[in-house]
Amino acid sequence: MAAATGPGPRALGGEGGGSAASALSMERIQSLTDLADLEAAYSRLCEEEKVVQEELDALLEQQSTIENKMVALHRMGPNLQLIEGDAQQLAGMITFTCNLAENVSSKVRQLDLAKNRLYQAIQRADDILDLKFCMDGVQTALRNEDYEQAAAHIHRYLSLDKSVIELSRQGKEGGIIDANLKLLQEAEQRLKMIVTEKFDTAMKQGDLPQVERFFKIFPLLGLHEEGLSKFSEYLCKQVANKAEENLQLVMGTDMSDRRAAVIFADTLTLLFEGIARIVETHQPIVETYYGPGRLYTLIKHLQVECDRQVEKVVDKFIKERDYHRQFQQVQNSMMRSSSAEKIEPRELDPILTEVTLMNARSELYLRFIKRRIIADFEVGDSMASEEVKQEHQKYLDKLLNNCLLSRTMQELIGYYITMEEYFMRETVNKAVAMDGYEKGQLTSSMVDDVFYIVKKCIGRALSSSSIDCLCAMINHSTTELESDFREVLYNKLKQGFPATTFQDFQRGVTSAVNIMHSSLQQGKFDTKGIESTDEAKQSFLVTLNNVEVCSENIMTLKKTLESDCSKLLSQGFGGEQAQAKIDSCLSDMAAVSNKFRDLLQEGLNELNSTAIKPQVKPWINLFLSVSHNIEEEEFSDYEANDPWVQQFIVNLEQQMTEFKAGLSPVIYDTLTGLMTSLIAIELEKVLLKSTFSRLGGLQFDKELRSLIAYLTTVTTWTIRDKFARLSQMATILNLERVTEILDYWGPNSGPLTWRLTPAEVRQVLALRIDFRSEDIKRLRL
Repeated sequence: MAAATGPGPRALGGEGGGSAASALSMERIQSLTDLADLEAAYSRLCEEEKVVQEELDALLEQQSTIENKMVALHRMGPNLQLIEGDAQQLAGMITFTCNLAENVSSKVRQLDLAKNRLYQAIQRADDILDLKFCMDGVQTALRNEDYEQAAAHIHRYLSLDKSVIELSRQGKEGGIIDANLKLLQEAEQRLKMIVTEKFDTAMKQGDLPQVERFFKIFPLLGLHEEGLSKFSEYLCKQVANKAEENLQLVMGTDMSDRRAAVIFADTLTLLFEGIARIVETHQPIVETYYGPGRLYTLIKHLQVECDRQVEKVVDKFIKERDYHRQFQQVQNSMMRSSSAEKIEPRELDPILTEVTLMNARSELYLRFIKRRIIADFEVGDSMASEEVKQEHQKYLDKLLNNCLLSRTMQELIGYYITMEEYFMRETVNKAVAMDGYEKGQLTSSMVDDVFYIVKKCIGRALSSSSIDCLCAMINHSTTELESDFREVLYNKLKQGFPATTFQDFQRGVTSAVNIMHSSLQQGKFDTKGIESTDEAKQSFLVTLNNVEVCSENIMTLKKTLESDCSKLLSQGFGGEQAQAKIDSCLSDMAAVSNKFRDLLQEGLNELNSTAIKPQVKPWINLFLSVSHNIEEEEFSDYEANDPWVQQFIVNLEQQMTEFKAGLSPVIYDTLTGLMTSLIAIELEKVLLKSTFSRLGGLQFDKELRSLIAYLTTVTTWTIRDKFARLSQMATILNLERVTEILDYWGPNSGPLTWRLTPAEVRQVLALRIDFRSEDIKRLRL
């Protein structure tokens, strides 16, 4: 128990302090009777005492810092008293200033109120005087038939503040004001009636100055919509009369006239130009007297009349040009293969040109209308909310997209696209059927003819100024080139190059038999399918040239279209998605060009495997008949009378002369590259079947250099890379001893990149009869 009570007084020094500091209460400790519990309580109290001791030590360590801070605070005391005094003085000044400002502002408010009341009194007096002046002035103007002045007085009366007039009526002079108001209202109604009657009379008489005179009066009387409606009615009559006159001239036009083929397009052009002239002439009057944002109303009325006249012209066009019947005949021709019922494409040419011209004029007119309305709305909506601007944009879109003109042109263009597709397809088929080539020409006639036709059809669609029409024709042209025309060229290449070996000859006969069989099944015998060998060779080479030119022509056409479409879009034609549509169509065109390139590569591979490989391979195999296990005497003899390479070069020269004359430079260069790769592969094969002496390796090195030198002159391709493996083999065969290879291998290779594996190096070393196999095996490569 004595041990347990050792720290007791320190830990439990006071009941209040001890019980607060310790987790064990005094009652709890006094109730303990078991020694183990007492020892546990003692240990716990010791730990708590240790913690308290550490906290006290930490506080004592901070004593000097706290004392320094206290000293600093004592030093700041006088300064704080000064700051307090200054702050109180500043607060007093601010309070004084605030009170002064409040007094001044209240007096300013009183002055402002007095000023406003004075202005209201002056305004009221002015309005009463204006009311009297308007009443006297309108009576005088009406007696003198000065309707402009009378309208100006009525306009002034309508502009007066109604609340001020109502206040004035409640005053002493209320009776006089009521009488004036009644007279003015009567004068207003009378003037409206007079102006309307005068305008109707002038309109019937066709008196434009009087029509414009009374048109300018309507807005002064608050009749903006009525004025625009009546003026539009007058203008529409002018448009209708002129359009009817033009249509009568069309019906009397001699078909031999120079413009007879596009007379309906010219009639629409005159209609559009007339309306555009009316808008340009009267837009300043509308803006000046009716204010901005009113031009839309005038154009809306004019567009109704425009639609009516366009419908008449188009109906006449359809009837006179027999447009629907021709479209129906084209549809029937496209669905039936019988040539007896097909319409002649030449008959469609002028009508297709006229339709695109009609659409181009319509697009130009609609773009003019859009530009004018947008400019007018922008001025009127400069202070308007975003909702008002969007609403006006909807009005404009509805006018342009839903008008009868737009719908009619879309219908005509829909027929046009089908007819243009038929025209292109049939004309291309004719060009293919009439294909021929002259001696000395690399390509046949159908390539130029086909691309002339495709350019003409796309160009005609482009001239319509319709992005959808243009994209449709680009897609049709792409399909025609990719499917039909490429198929023609593919079938020609499929017949193959005339055979030079027995197996290839046998394949050529099989192809000819298939052609005869196909011709007999169609009820005709095509003698062109069985050609002489020379003609077949020339036909194959010309077809290769055709394919290459087609690929180039497609890319040239794509670049031209990119430029033309960019100009079209920069002029404001097409919607928001126009550029994306055109880009998609042109990317398809680039893909077709690549397909022609793939076909060209297939043809070249066929030519290489059919005409070159069967010849080149035996010539290379002759290398095996020439011994390269030679001594000095044979080496000297080889130097004087080359046993292989010079004759091989002569043979290659003779063979490639035929192709050089019949192929375009680009194709010939590619074919030479294929031949070069073939020579490198085959020569490597025969090399590994030969044996060499030291001088034999030197002889091979000379032969290889001569061959590379010749091939370098006949192609623009870099061929040294293709002969890199053979050159390294020649280097190995020229070594004096086996270990000399280590001077060129691994870290000693320098800039040289070895194309041979260690196993292949050993295989080439083994071709030297003077190198021992044991030495070769010991090499660490």
